[in-house]
Amino acid sequence: MPSTQILQPVLKMKVDELFLNWLSEPATQTLLKDYLDLIKRGQHTDLSGVDAKEKRTLTFNENNNVASQKNMAEKKPTPFNTPSSPPSTSTLPSGSSGSTRVTGANGRMLRRSVSTKKAQVRTEEPVTTALSESIPKFYFPRGRPQANLNIDSLISKIEKIFSLFPNERATIEDMGQVAKACECPLYWKVPLFCSAGGDRTGFVSVHKFVAMWRKTLQTCHDDASKFVHLLAKPGCNYLEQDDFIPFLQDVVNSHAGLAFLKEAPDFHSRYITTVVQRIFYNVNRSWTGKITCSELRKSNFLQNVVLLEQEEDVNQLTDFFSYEHFYVIYCKFWELDTDHDLYIDQKDLAQHNDQAISHKMIERIFSGTVTRDRRVYKEGRLSYADFVWFLLSEEDKKTDTSIEYWFRCMDLDGDGVLSMYELEYFYEEQCQKLESMAIEPLPFEDCLCQMLDLVKPEVKGKITLRDLKRCKMSHIFFDTFFNIEKYLDHEQRDPFSIVREVETDGQEVSDWERYAAQEYDLLVAEEAANEHCNDVNTTDF
Repeated sequence: MPSTQILQPVLKMKVDELFLNWLSEPATQTLLKDYLDLIKRGQHTDLSGVDAKEKRTLTFNENNNVASQKNMAEKKPTPFNTPSSPPSTSTLPSGSSGSTRVTGANGRMLRRSVSTKKAQVRTEEPVTTALSESIPKFYFPRGRPQANLNIDSLISKIEKIFSLFPNERATIEDMGQVAKACECPLYWKVPLFCSAGGDRTGFVSVHKFVAMWRKTLQTCHDDASKFVHLLAKPGCNYLEQDDFIPFLQDVVNSHAGLAFLKEAPDFHSRYITTVVQRIFYNVNRSWTGKITCSELRKSNFLQNVVLLEQEEDVNQLTDFFSYEHFYVIYCKFWELDTDHDLYIDQKDLAQHNDQAISHKMIERIFSGTVTRDRRVYKEGRLSYADFVWFLLSEEDKKTDTSIEYWFRCMDLDGDGVLSMYELEYFYEEQCQKLESMAIEPLPFEDCLCQMLDLVKPEVKGKITLRDLKRCKMSHIFFDTFFNIEKYLDHEQRDPFSIVREVETDGQEVSDWERYAAQEYDLLVAEEAANEHCNDVNTTDF
């Protein structure tokens, strides 16, 4: 590699920078002025007669880098007009014998010559590695390796389990035992099975599985990296939405709390879609659609996978796997999807919660700013997957993802700041709705003062995403500008109760869990009432 050609210009720039620093020193300026006066008077200047004190003023000061000081210490200062000495920046260039001027073109050429020679000397010197050797490795993208991990011992346990199977081949029904032998959670069985090629052949031989698992243990050193390695497509170090489908299908097929779904296979895909969207809603904090090992480590998803084995009631796992939460989300979507094609348009979404969401906000949702499906903007249709994100964000505006969701919608120009114009744009429709309800709206100037006092932005008059996440009252802020029902609810509540909620934030159930529990009870009660009416009608008939 021609490293000299690449590094030399950089070194030249550094030497030039040091030369300018030296040239700007007061002592250097004084000395140069003295020599310039001597040259103008035609007197001969001989640097060999300069005393030690003056020579020291010509060297670089102590603020220069260590490498330059080392070069200066190793090289003894010599007169520049000595033929055998190489050019040095530690002595004042006096020019050639044919010219007495050090400025102008010749001066520039001389500086370039000095810089080039200096760069060549620097590249030849060995680099001191003592400092880099003293810094321990601190970045482990696939987890920190375990010093006492005995891979051969783990492999022997796996081989012992495979010896219990016919022809030492494991089917999907056997993978629970294999997962335990690998010291993995039970519901890693399908990812292990598929990663070893079992999805193609219907079984996994001991040799193929051992080879796969040995490589995994050698390259992945924590649960997050192992899980990503098992589920991801070949050559990928991240998880996309379809990577979770085999894993979740196994949960539906084998978990005791979802046994009733075996009789309703049509709902398998809807439940899986809901769980996948909730996973990405909570885990994929970068909004890229690709879950990395780092994001997985920072989330509680893998802990919930472990709890799947211990908890028979999936409804207790409210973060991802709750069937009751799925039931609420899907029923809300079904009510809006009048033609039941699993898509809704702006008119359908406007009916949510008795038209509580403003039309301007609905237009922003369909603009594609918070949806992953490009057809939302092109065709004006919202899919069930995108509706999951909407409902989670609408019913709990305190989470980081929901704050980001609504901030993106309100940031019309995408500059990362909510300006007064953008706030007024959304507040206008709120005023119109209040007037139609015979309620006198608060003037925008007064509302703006209230919101600025609520959020307390770092920069006056500019509300950022960071400000909203910090203020702990983002739900009140957002509802003020696009949800008329919740805005009126906040206005009618005791201000001290709101303060108490903020102080106890994180100690009680979330707004989403509270909403889902209430709606589930209402839906179950409505279904029971409808069944009772049908029974009465049948009896009468």
